[in-house]
Amino acid sequence: MTSTAPWWRSAVIYQVYIRSFADGNGDGVGDIAGIRSRLPYLKSLGIDAMWINPWYKSPMADHGYDVADFREIDPRFGTMAEAEALIEEAHQHGIRVIPDIVPNHVSDQHVWFQAALAAGQGSPERDRFVFREGRGAEGAEPPNNWQSCFGGPAWTRLPDGQWYLHLFAPEQPDLNWEHPEVRAEFEDILRFWFHRGVDGFRIDVAHGLVKHPELPDLPPRPDGGAVAAQGGLDHPHWDRDEVHEIFRAWRRVADEFPGNRKFVAEAWAPSPERLARYVREDGLHTAFNFDFLMTSWNAKDLREVIDSSLATLGAVGAPATWVLSNHDVTRHPSRFGRKVVKKWVANELYRPEGPLDFELGTRRARAAALLMLSLPGGAYVYQGEELGLPEVEDLPDEVLQDPCWERSGHTDRGRDGCRVPIPWSGQDAPFGFSPDGATGEPWLPQPALWKDHSVEAQTGDDASMLELYRRALHLRRDLPALGEGDMTWLDAPAGVLAFSREPGFVCVVNLSAEPYRLPEHSSVLLASEPVEDGLLSQDQAVWLAR
Repeated sequence: MTSTAPWWRSAVIYQVYIRSFADGNGDGVGDIAGIRSRLPYLKSLGIDAMWINPWYKSPMADHGYDVADFREIDPRFGTMAEAEALIEEAHQHGIRVIPDIVPNHVSDQHVWFQAALAAGQGSPERDRFVFREGRGAEGAEPPNNWQSCFGGPAWTRLPDGQWYLHLFAPEQPDLNWEHPEVRAEFEDILRFWFHRGVDGFRIDVAHGLVKHPELPDLPPRPDGGAVAAQGGLDHPHWDRDEVHEIFRAWRRVADEFPGNRKFVAEAWAPSPERLARYVREDGLHTAFNFDFLMTSWNAKDLREVIDSSLATLGAVGAPATWVLSNHDVTRHPSRFGRKVVKKWVANELYRPEGPLDFELGTRRARAAALLMLSLPGGAYVYQGEELGLPEVEDLPDEVLQDPCWERSGHTDRGRDGCRVPIPWSGQDAPFGFSPDGATGEPWLPQPALWKDHSVEAQTGDDASMLELYRRALHLRRDLPALGEGDMTWLDAPAGVLAFSREPGFVCVVNLSAEPYRLPEHSSVLLASEPVEDGLLSQDQAVWLAR
């Protein structure tokens, strides 16, 4: 059966964190040449598209999220010719390409910010950013109490006395999206890349572009902390209603081009209802479902977030988009591998409780994959997720590179643990990440246990995580019941999630301590662990044909 719906409504998109995917030139940093060399692997996995983290020219203060030029490829990653060749070759493999775009801020080395520094106070060049006078005696205090997401104040003072806003690192000054030149520039950047064949964009910090015009202080936190980082209506810099006008204009740009170009928003919204505002018919196409990612390993909580996501997104005609891990969060086998799998709040530091039981985390991750890939809508797979990689929680302090580490005064170890270069083959580092004879060490050290998780070690092993993902992704593509569509919950005891999708598909996940007898079925299509005597064990999932 051939669907006429746009591809993005049901696509499985693989996230390529370019620094850590594959190193083609041997310098220890992943690059475009590495991605091109691994396209056959991605095709064999069964994905529909890949999202590539920023590859633009950058000083790398935040590993590419501080962009100096959106129309140039950073030399660490390759050239524009290589990027264009990658897009063409990926299309030949049936894989669409979705780069990141970073509209909230630019690098402090961007030509606009350098011009703003040179022009001085009150200049038109400074109007493209958020410059303000300070408070207190001689303006020595920041204009308000906002905090950077990376720790410390969200303001930096220049020698001439003015302060500029940076919700992230000081090297990432926030743009002023009330300025028409900012809006026109990004629409031109979109067209620049659409003309080069990209199939869409992932929008970084989509919820943060618009700030309250008066830049008011944030209220105190209920727990006595300094200020509230996230949430609530009328937050002065997150999820403001005015942001949707910007994205409606972006949608019109995408619609100028053939082939169903798409956007996916990184939008941290305080509720599914607020998230749905990003994906209304004339707005963005999809948004990451962080409520699903942040939910605890609990059947009741999972069912609630699935129901609320499908209801609120469906009400505006948008598909749900499910995700378990990405480059900003602890890998889910390590989140799930604790006796207490706690829910956490966006922009709050996630601290796992208790020691890691990796066997337990892997078992739950296998079940979570089958749950996610059978839900209505699309899904994202973070590189290495299909290999069952855990978070690297014991990186030495001296190798940490995430800005969070320094900005937090060494209290937040940052996101490096989920960004360690992935293993491809061999018994020793760099495990095929870099070519034979490479002179550069991987930019983050790989643990010795990577040898058991490599693509080479898992290929052909029916019990491996990689082969589970391959079978699931190919079944998802072949079965007309999967992808976009409806689902119906089936009667099941507390702790068990069971639902059907037509025609003839059932998914069951047992999160309870008691074995669960499978409902009537004609065959087992796929199971996260072997099913014995028709009983589904704790932390096990199965796909059934009726």
